[in-house]
Amino acid sequence: MKKMLPHLKPYLLQILAVVVLVFVSVIADLSLPNFLSNIINYGVAEGNTGYILSTGGLMLFFALISIVATIISGFLSAKVSMGFGKKLRSVVFNQVEKFSLSEFDQFGTASLITRTTNDITQIQQFVMIFLRIILMAPIIAIGGILMAYRKSPQMSNIIFVSIPILIILIMIIAKLAMPLSKSMQKKLDRVNLVMREKLTGIRVIRAFNTEDHEKERFEQANRDLTTTAMKMQRTMALLMPALMVTLNLTTVALVWLGAVQVNIGSMMVGDIIALVQYVMQIMMSFTMMSMIFIMYPRAAASAERINQVTDTVPTIQNKANAICGTTLKGQVEFRNVTFTYPHAEQPALHDISFATHPGETTAIIGSTGSGKSTLINLIPRFYDVDSGSILVDGIDVREYDQQALRAKIGYVPQKATLFKGTIGGNIRYGKNDATDEEIEYASKIAQSNDFIMEKEHRYDSDISQGATNVSGGQKQRLSIARAIVRRPEIYIFDDSFSALDFKTDSQLRAALKNETKNAAVIIVAQRVSTIMDADQIIVLDSGEMVGIGTHHELLENCDVYKEIVSSQLSSEEMQ
Repeated sequence: MKKMLPHLKPYLLQILAVVVLVFVSVIADLSLPNFLSNIINYGVAEGNTGYILSTGGLMLFFALISIVATIISGFLSAKVSMGFGKKLRSVVFNQVEKFSLSEFDQFGTASLITRTTNDITQIQQFVMIFLRIILMAPIIAIGGILMAYRKSPQMSNIIFVSIPILIILIMIIAKLAMPLSKSMQKKLDRVNLVMREKLTGIRVIRAFNTEDHEKERFEQANRDLTTTAMKMQRTMALLMPALMVTLNLTTVALVWLGAVQVNIGSMMVGDIIALVQYVMQIMMSFTMMSMIFIMYPRAAASAERINQVTDTVPTIQNKANAICGTTLKGQVEFRNVTFTYPHAEQPALHDISFATHPGETTAIIGSTGSGKSTLINLIPRFYDVDSGSILVDGIDVREYDQQALRAKIGYVPQKATLFKGTIGGNIRYGKNDATDEEIEYASKIAQSNDFIMEKEHRYDSDISQGATNVSGGQKQRLSIARAIVRRPEIYIFDDSFSALDFKTDSQLRAALKNETKNAAVIIVAQRVSTIMDADQIIVLDSGEMVGIGTHHELLENCDVYKEIVSSQLSSEEMQ
C-alpha cells in the first residue's frame, strides 16, 4: 500500500481538508453528551427553563456543525477516492501499453483485466472508507476516553477494563479473516479466466457439445470463490455480536455502579448518562476501526497485484539514443537469428539467415508449429532475439525507436482483428490522417470495396464488437486495407489470405504487386498457390530453415517443400 501513496499527492489539500473537517465533526459530537449532562444536571434538576433552552440551542448548533462537516468531508472523500482510482487506472493502462508480448504472456489477459478493474476498485473503496470512517474512529475513541475520564476518573476504570477485551476480540477475529480475504482476489481471477474462455470460445464449446463441462468448470471456480467469501463473512459476522455484548455489559456496569454513586450523592444522573453516551461512542469507534480488518487485507492484496504490474520493467525498451530514421527503405535481413520463448525447452527458431529488398516478395511456408508466425513477430520487435540480429534498413531493430520501427511496417496478423466502430474508422486505424480517397483506394486494392459499397452507409457502416457482423474473409480484406492505407516500407502478411477464395486471392495478389513495387513484402502462407510467384520462398521445419529459393528451385532440392506442394497440387500444377 505504501507504493500507492505517491499517487495521492495531487489530492493532499483535499485530504487535509477532510482531516480538518473530521476533527471538527468529532469535537462537535463529543460535546453533545456534555451538553446533555449539563441540561439534566442543572436545567431539569433545578427547573431552569432558560438554561435548558440556551444550552439546548448550543447543543443543536454543535449538532448542525457536525452534520455539515460530515457531509462536506464525505463529498471530499468520495472525490479523492474516485480521482485516485481514475489516476491509478491510467497508470496501469499506460504501463500495460508498454509491455512486450512476453509480459502479456506472463500475466495473462484475464488477470490484467481483473487488476485494472476489480483490484483498483478495492483500493478506491478502501481510500474512501479510510477517509470517511477509519480516520474518524481513533479520534472519537481517544476523545471519548478523555471526556469520560474528565467526567469521572473512578467510573472510567470500567472503560479501561472493557477496551482491552474489545481489542483482543477484534484481533482474534481479524487473524482468522485476513488470510481468507487475501485469497479472494486470486480466486476472482480464476472466475474471470474461466468466464473469458467460455465467452471467447463459445463457438468451439457448442460445436463439440462441451457446455456441461464448461458449466462444471465455472461452477467449481465460482463455488471456490463463494466458499471462501462465505467463510470470511461468517468470521466477520462474529465481530458485531462480540462488540455489542461488550458494549452492553459495559453499559450495565456503568449504570449499576453509577446508581450507587448517585445514591450516595457523589455523582449526578446527567454524568451517568454522559458516560453511557461516551462509552457508546468509544465502542462504535472500535466497531468502525474493525472495518479496516475487512477492507485492508483485500486492498493490500490488490495493491500488491497492481504493484506487480507497475513495477514490471518491459523487456523491450528504447535505448537512450534510439534511431528514428534512415536513408534506406524496405530492407529486412536476418543474421543467424535464434529465438526461444520464455520457459520453453527448445528454441522456436534456430540460426535463421536471409534478406529481402524493396520490390521483392519473400514467402515463408512450413508445417504447423514450424515457427512462421514467430519469425515475422520478431521484425516489429514484439520479442527480442536470443542471439543473432535482425536488420531493418541496415540497422538492428534493437537500435530503433519502437514507434519509428513500427511506422515502417504494415502488419496484417494471422487473426484479423477489427475494433468496434465504423468500416472507415477501422481502415483509418492504419493512418489517422488518411483521406476518404486514400481509404477507398486501399479498400479497392484489398478487394473490399465491392462489399462495402453494398452496405447502406458504406464506409460509415458499423462494425460490431468482435466484428461479428462481417465474415472471416471480409475481416481479412479490411485488415489488409488497413495495412495498405499506411503506405509502409515493409508489408507483413501473416497467413492473411487463408479465408479468401482462389479468385479473390488471385485478384488481391495482382493488385498488391503493383502497389508494393517499392516495398519489401513478407508473406506467411499455408496455401502454395499464394506464394508460387514469390521472388524467394523460405521453408521452415521445426524452427530451422531447410530451404530457400524460388518455387522451381525448391521443387528440385527441398524435400520438405516438395511434400507440402504435392499435398496441395497435382503433378501438372506443380510444374
